[in-house]
Amino acid sequence: MRPAFRRATFGAGPTEYAQSIKDGFKKTVDRLIESPIAEPPALAGADDATQEKPIKPQELISWWLDWMLRSPTPFGERMTFFWHGHFTSDFRKVNLQTPFIYWQNLTWRRMALGNLRDILYEVTIDPGMLRYLDLGTSTGRAPNENYSRELMELFTMGVGTFTEDDVRSGAKALAGWREPVTQAMYDALVARAQQQGRPAPRNVTPDAVKTGVFEQQRAYVGGVKFLGDVRQWDTKSALEKILAQDSVAPYIVTKVLSEFVTDQPSDAYVKRLAYSFRKSRYDVKALMRDVFMSPEFLASTNYRALVKSPTELMVHMAKALETPALAKAIGLAGQGMGQQLFDPPEVGGWPSNASWISSNDVLARVNFAQATLTGMAKIPAFKDAHAVHLDSIVSPATAELLNSSPDDATRWLILLASPEFQLK
Repeated sequence: MRPAFRRATFGAGPTEYAQSIKDGFKKTVDRLIESPIAEPPALAGADDATQEKPIKPQELISWWLDWMLRSPTPFGERMTFFWHGHFTSDFRKVNLQTPFIYWQNLTWRRMALGNLRDILYEVTIDPGMLRYLDLGTSTGRAPNENYSRELMELFTMGVGTFTEDDVRSGAKALAGWREPVTQAMYDALVARAQQQGRPAPRNVTPDAVKTGVFEQQRAYVGGVKFLGDVRQWDTKSALEKILAQDSVAPYIVTKVLSEFVTDQPSDAYVKRLAYSFRKSRYDVKALMRDVFMSPEFLASTNYRALVKSPTELMVHMAKALETPALAKAIGLAGQGMGQQLFDPPEVGGWPSNASWISSNDVLARVNFAQATLTGMAKIPAFKDAHAVHLDSIVSPATAELLNSSPDDATRWLILLASPEFQLK
């Protein structure tokens, strides 16, 4: 039960742990995967973000962290977090003067366990992605290659599986989308024009959708050779052609296994799950079930084989201490630990596993645990916390420290700062 919670969620609180013990492993996996993903409450003002009323980054970050801690469907949040690091965008380029980065989070959650075919289409026409990788300014006459390249190299196929000609052709195939204009954004444009004594813009009208808008006159007309085939392409046919490539299933499976099982999956393990993934017509829910029910998921060689990212670590701390009010503190600490949500360092996302552990990183983690415990008016009883959060499997050094600790506050600090707690 416990490996499922450590890897499939952000760690279990006492109530979740007790339920998983009662249900057993298979029923726990069924519940995590089959529960419809709960939607978070709306972030006040986010839908109406404009130049005059932008979203505040720390409010956006705290909003999501709060839902990670409170959501009744924690696996859904874990998958949203996975896609957030896979299909990356950052709030700096997307710009908080629009609701796009907020909408993107909602979209990633809704699509989290869907079909990869549908997911890729949603990603492609997502307004935040249109801006982040410049597809929203790409036209048939002036195609921008950024999204085409990253779609194949980082999102679906991997390095060395396509040519530069494919990048250029993909850019033409995908051209024609633009960002939507919200009513609030339109009203702000009109108000600014009036203040400056200009007429309201005639070529801009508000859109009723929260996705990109396709305009045929902006698209590329004519046949191009893309991944071996010559034809007139559109967005859906280009994505279908990518999904037909043999490299897609192993690439996605390897990324999933590196996040949930081991960062060194065997070729046979990848091949077996990739075959089933493609046979399911890229059903992500079916893939995740295969991952959790695979013998490798519970194998001793993969026990605590992965390092928690800063977000995973701090959210687990808050769950362990039954303190959901830590969302703001986690958001503020994330930047110092190298993982500010909505702001990955590059289009490839954040580093992973061992990359998170250095002397400075470890010190920051210990300091956060110490500051959290010091700031709590009442610390929960330690009781069997080492069983809930460390499976009662600890090194002799950790066991000695726990046994010699004079009070619960010290025991909690030892647990939260232990090498074992850093792993999942």
